[in-house]
Amino acid sequence: MPSTPPLLLRCPVCGGPLYGSENPGASRGALVCGAGHSFDAARQGYYNLLVGKGTVFEADSAEMVASRFNFLDAGHYRPLAEAVAGTIARMVTPRGEFTVLDSGTGTGQYLRVVLDEVRRTTERCTAVALDISKFALRRAARINPEALCLVCDVWQPLPLADAAVDAVMVIFAPRNAAEFARVLRPRGRLVVVTPRAGHLAAVAESTGMLSIEDDKDTRLAGALAAHFVPDSAQDIDIRMMLTPAQIADLAFMGPAGHHLDRAALASGLGAGDAAAAVDAMFRITVFRLATDAS
Repeated sequence: MPSTPPLLLRCPVCGGPLYGSENPGASRGALVCGAGHSFDAARQGYYNLLVGKGTVFEADSAEMVASRFNFLDAGHYRPLAEAVAGTIARMVTPRGEFTVLDSGTGTGQYLRVVLDEVRRTTERCTAVALDISKFALRRAARINPEALCLVCDVWQPLPLADAAVDAVMVIFAPRNAAEFARVLRPRGRLVVVTPRAGHLAAVAESTGMLSIEDDKDTRLAGALAAHFVPDSAQDIDIRMMLTPAQIADLAFMGPAGHHLDRAALASGLGAGDAAAAVDAMFRITVFRLATDAS
């Protein structure tokens, strides 16, 4: 099982420290706390830390996750992944310890690129990957076996100790500012990826995807303002040539996938290998804690 540094994880039931423990009845070690709460690893290698009534939020389906995996695996957003990896790698001290939290990791493909880049600087890297979808984490745990992959609701208290991580990365996922601020170490950074106005505009209307508001950056900064202030920003533009099948994956892998029928979508886009130009437009914004004077 992935290594579990002391005082990193917290039990979602009682808040006590969670530790890795060998469990002869499970295929991999369990996570246990001093009060006896125990969480076995799923066969695919992730841990489900949803407790009580679980969550009211709708997790991505297996079909949505498959579309996301296929689209990202084809490399269409690889420049974005490399830019995020470079941003986070610049925070790392050579041969020092570094802990990264990927909140809303999805299929884990962005985190894979980040970890590969960080390990050019240090091997002493710990990764925690959170998502609400067990279907996504099945793939994430396979891609990132060294990470702690946890099913949880990011709008609930995160299963991490105070000041436990050096960087939080959030790529197209919900942002719980108060909890991110709590788990970040002093001088830690929050890295947020958002689409910019005009993102996927060529296909947004025909596929049922939502358009991007012009004031998205202002609203993002406002939502985080109680805990974070902007530190830097970088724009990434990617021109893609996509077939109808790839456009269908692109639409279905995001929030619109919850109310789209992929077969009907693909049928409406047509068949064949004719490719259309689609522009992806992103912003990577780095935030520092509002209490950090640097």
